[in-house]
Amino acid sequence: MIFRNGLVLTMDDSHTVLENADVLIVDDKIAEIGPDLTAPDGHEEIDASGGILMPGMVDTHRHMWQTAMRGYGADWTLTQYFVWYYLESGKHFRPEDIHAGNLLGALEAIDSGVTTTVDWSHGLQSTDHADAAVDALESVPGRFVLAYGNIQQGPWEWATSPQFQEFYRRRIDGGKLAGFQMAFDVTGDPAFPEKAAFEVARELGVPVTTHAGVWGATNDDGIRLMHDSGFMSPGNVYVHAATLSSDSYHRIAASGGSVSVSTESEQSAGQGYPPTWQLRRHGIPVSLSMDTSVWWSGDLFSAMRTTLSADRAREHLEAHGKQETVTHHHLRAEQVVDWATRGGAKALGMDSSIGALTPGRQADVVLIKNDASPVMFPVLNPYGHVVFQAARGDVHTVVVDGRTVKRDGKLVDADLAGARTKVNATIDHLRETLGEEAWKQGMNPDIPEARILHNPYQYTK
Repeated sequence: MIFRNGLVLTMDDSHTVLENADVLIVDDKIAEIGPDLTAPDGHEEIDASGGILMPGMVDTHRHMWQTAMRGYGADWTLTQYFVWYYLESGKHFRPEDIHAGNLLGALEAIDSGVTTTVDWSHGLQSTDHADAAVDALESVPGRFVLAYGNIQQGPWEWATSPQFQEFYRRRIDGGKLAGFQMAFDVTGDPAFPEKAAFEVARELGVPVTTHAGVWGATNDDGIRLMHDSGFMSPGNVYVHAATLSSDSYHRIAASGGSVSVSTESEQSAGQGYPPTWQLRRHGIPVSLSMDTSVWWSGDLFSAMRTTLSADRAREHLEAHGKQETVTHHHLRAEQVVDWATRGGAKALGMDSSIGALTPGRQADVVLIKNDASPVMFPVLNPYGHVVFQAARGDVHTVVVDGRTVKRDGKLVDADLAGARTKVNATIDHLRETLGEEAWKQGMNPDIPEARILHNPYQYTK
């Protein structure tokens, strides 16, 4: 197929921008980019005029199994999330509920132009749950990485079990998924019980993704234990990393690791201030993620927008504390688009094949175009337009591996009715299991009493 006359953000090493250019796809590869290209006979032609062509976005941390609970925890704190999923209700998710959430989450990802997603799947209480997760991912024509985890057991238990080893051999080694990670957190316990799980990851040759630097949960002690034991590998992804010391950031940078920033999550749930201002200072590679739809939006447009805004807010705050004024922003829209594409690809070790529009790479292409929207013109600063103006509703066409999965604003061959039926069954199961009172209470936590300061300028007779 060929896209004609688009504004192309190649995201190559030079961040080349081409106006009125074509993108030619042959089979599953990008064959050529430039003006007035000649296409083979029998090709499909897509008019990209007035639109922006960019690489498919990459989300490096999404709890897809929770998508069936979309919006349920909008008013939660991180503590309430932990109580609901880790301690009380997460255990009620059956394999079919994991499947339903993953199916809806996968469809949601490609619909918003996220062509590669890490399923941070820490609800896998059994290998039956894991099989259900993989079945859902393999049924959707996107690029997915399974990050296997189980919050109902310690990683030293599930990672060393024969069942996990058998699952890996049966479904992952040589399977259809784009990749595999082991997903678990390091609490900082001096006994370092997580060491056994790291040893399994090393034996299998797979990277570890971990929630690091989460206020009240994971801290510098965990980073130190990983580093001193030789488990900080270049492929490791540190999620959030919002409350770490400079020493921990230095260790991540020196080991070649990267950080997955989930700004909507960090600024709302309280993991810590979104850390890009620190990561920039320490030279740590960044990717973006949306975390979970139980709270937040499931697209990287929101992730880019909130990340850029939070970084700039911190820059102003730091300056004002020193009685200074910021006259030039350090972080630019262009860099945040890079994090949403190349940054994610690099974090997953896929930057030679995805993350940029260059000949020879896999054809993961997104066309942002909406002729019916007054927001989609004029396009003066294309990076700024992607970050601050565009939204998931403006995603016109999505191609993954040369296959069109969304066209003219609609998913192609997606069984949304079937997904809705499965998700509704999950909701019915959870409401019945918890009881209606507990279901409503979980969604509507108590509101703390607000105390208004005495106003000395307010007079009464």
